[in-house]
Amino acid sequence: MGIIDTTGTFEIGGRTIHRLGFGAMQLTGPGVWGPPRDSHEAVAVLRRAVELGVDFIDTADSYGPAISEEIIFEALAPFEHVVVATKAGLVRTGPGVWVPLGHPAYLRQQCELSCRRLGVEALDLFQLHRVDPEVDADEQFGTLAELLEEGKVKAVGLSEVTVGQIEAAAAIVKISTVQNLYNLSNRQSEAVLEFCEREQIGFIPWFPLATGELARSGGPLDSLAAELGASPSQVALAWLLARSPVMLPIPGTSKVSHVEENCAAARIELNAAQLELLEQLST
Repeated sequence: MGIIDTTGTFEIGGRTIHRLGFGAMQLTGPGVWGPPRDSHEAVAVLRRAVELGVDFIDTADSYGPAISEEIIFEALAPFEHVVVATKAGLVRTGPGVWVPLGHPAYLRQQCELSCRRLGVEALDLFQLHRVDPEVDADEQFGTLAELLEEGKVKAVGLSEVTVGQIEAAAAIVKISTVQNLYNLSNRQSEAVLEFCEREQIGFIPWFPLATGELARSGGPLDSLAAELGASPSQVALAWLLARSPVMLPIPGTSKVSHVEENCAAARIELNAAQLELLEQLST
């Protein structure tokens, strides 16, 4: 039995996953560019995550670019018991550079390339990494709908969107997930999360472990973590899991020891008083 069995489950595209997943961005080199410093450790990280019960892996064609998907294939294929989500819509021209590109032909091309790198006929979850402001949004959403209808993708998601954009997309294609920046220190997407709760759309918070000043030595989060015998990042993950049943955190790392620490956060049970304290800290 994996240590994340207590986190609850969520369904994406007809597949049931545990809510605590793994984000594969950090498996690449500095600036999310090029190969990792230790490719063996990168493979070991993924395999250890799955051993601990993780069955939802999030990546993107732009991580590397391509390299994260290739490492996932090497480590985990065939993906019999793992749902692999990927994204397209950001072009990389160098380390730390991300340029939106949502032209329908490009999105279709990237879907095909991701299938090839992952060794699958259809992607479990294909997410629009950004809505390209230079391309008609309905054309981008329409391409996702076509890929879903054609069976090239099993589910569709969006990333860094507003409630209005989700509603516009949902009028064209079923939206299974939304991935926005959200963590204990940054709740600017609160309205999006609440919308996802109402519509039963999975909410994937990226940068989930950011705790900022809240975790400073002797600070309130640091004190609560000590009380629980946990790290501030584990408390931040436990809070996310408790915050909403549609929350699907995807903490990422390039170290096996950190995977084990993140998964152990699923064993942390926060009581009502502790949840209230964290709620006050995060607002």
